[in-house]
Amino acid sequence: MFDTYVTLVGNVLTAPEWRRTTKTNTLVASFRVASTARRFDRDNDRWVDGNSLRVRVTCWRRLAEGIASSVMTGDPVVVVGRLYTRDWSDGEGNNRTSYEVEAVAIGHDLSRGKARFVRTRGAGATSELDDDEGALRARGEPTEEVADDDVPARYGDSAELFDDSELADLPAPTPEEESVSA
Repeated sequence: MFDTYVTLVGNVLTAPEWRRTTKTNTLVASFRVASTARRFDRDNDRWVDGNSLRVRVTCWRRLAEGIASSVMTGDPVVVVGRLYTRDWSDGEGNNRTSYEVEAVAIGHDLSRGKARFVRTRGAGATSELDDDEGALRARGEPTEEVADDDVPARYGDSAELFDDSELADLPAPTPEEESVSA
């Protein structure tokens, strides 16, 4: 009832990692997103970086499948989900806090590129990971890695569905455009 929902705009830092809960066999994918504020410094006539935020994003079931086949490191994304913090202790006994988002929707940031959508059919579903010294958990339940031959989707699996010839004609962004959009 009092969940804090946020919209995060940033870049994917890590490739989505597949996990499966050991008790219910539910698919979970997680990755990290970074968002860095940028502003124009009129005194020096250039763009400068401001504060940054790095957040772990967790997706469950069908959203996890869609993420694993659609998102890769460096992609600009928009994430909507429930923000929470998780307190944990590192291997040296230091208390740590991490910010996490349990995603309900994720999409590419179309202000920075083009995308195509392919509707999927079937079952499946989405949720949250806890990482305590390598033993990943989702909603407190232990998880295990999904074997490569069991992964239901991978990035680019639907490439044959697209005719990207019109996208191939677009000019590549200049280094200045890349740095402004990062």
